Amino acid sequence: MVDIKQTIIAETSEKLRLDNFLTQILDGWTRSQIKKQIDSLRVAVNGKTAKAGLLIKNGDIISLDLIADSGLENIEPENIPLSIVYEDENFAVINKPQGMVVHPAPGNYTGTLVNALLYHFKEISTAGESYRPGIVHRIDKDTSGLIVVAKNNEAHFSLASQIAKHTCYRRYIALCEGEFKEADGTIVLPLARDKKDFKKIAVDPNGKYAETHYKVEKFYVGYTLVNFKLETGRTHQIRVHTKAIGHPIVGDPVYGYKTQKFKLNGQLLHAKELELDNPKTGERMVFKCEIPSYFLGVLSKLKERDI
Repeated sequence: MVDIKQTIIAETSEKLRLDNFLTQILDGWTRSQIKKQIDSLRVAVNGKTAKAGLLIKNGDIISLDLIADSGLENIEPENIPLSIVYEDENFAVINKPQGMVVHPAPGNYTGTLVNALLYHFKEISTAGESYRPGIVHRIDKDTSGLIVVAKNNEAHFSLASQIAKHTCYRRYIALCEGEFKEADGTIVLPLARDKKDFKKIAVDPNGKYAETHYKVEKFYVGYTLVNFKLETGRTHQIRVHTKAIGHPIVGDPVYGYKTQKFKLNGQLLHAKELELDNPKTGERMVFKCEIPSYFLGVLSKLKERDI
């Protein structure tokens, strides 16, 4: 959970209380938490601080300056099975399953990767935010695959630096809707919070630079299996970039097609490979993991396209 500083233009066909309206659009925040922020004068409507019961109408300008209400100081260790791909005294690489949230947030305090890490590892880094010990980077709840975890602060700083300098490479594979025209290429489109829906990310000319490389693995009739390499690591980057070029990821409940052919619990996006320098020795290391069975099950139902 992070602080939120954002201006939103309300789009609503009905008048809603301010606290109810914000509860609908702010993912992970409860109404009581939002009301506490409003009562602390951290929300303004049309330039004036407002009360929780103010009725919001279409076109109102809502300014947010929310401070994360942690409620996360005492994260409990939980005996949740982990698929540990690699582990030494400084860091570990975990194969995160689809459906697992990386770290606790309001309304979701248990069952996360962090809860599992605190149970399985005696030592974990504290260099990041208090609610995400050991977490150097994250992947979406419904994205499966590799994530690196720091066991001490020295390792954390090294790994975070590698990600910032783009020397830690993350490679993904996804099944995309439609058939790509080019076998490889690069998508460069800036990204920012969607002005109409704060829970989404959108292409925005004033957003942060985002670069995604792709290479087709296999063509199917009506679909394309694609490898992606992140040059930058923006939130939902691959999911938004593929949507922007007309090939959203199969199963994506947010950016994908409204009507899905397959019964899935999320997008067919898998972090299959991680390449980094060992934070202690400097040795270049590459970690890989197999595509999940449910992903392979969908591929088995597709017909390969003749090239």
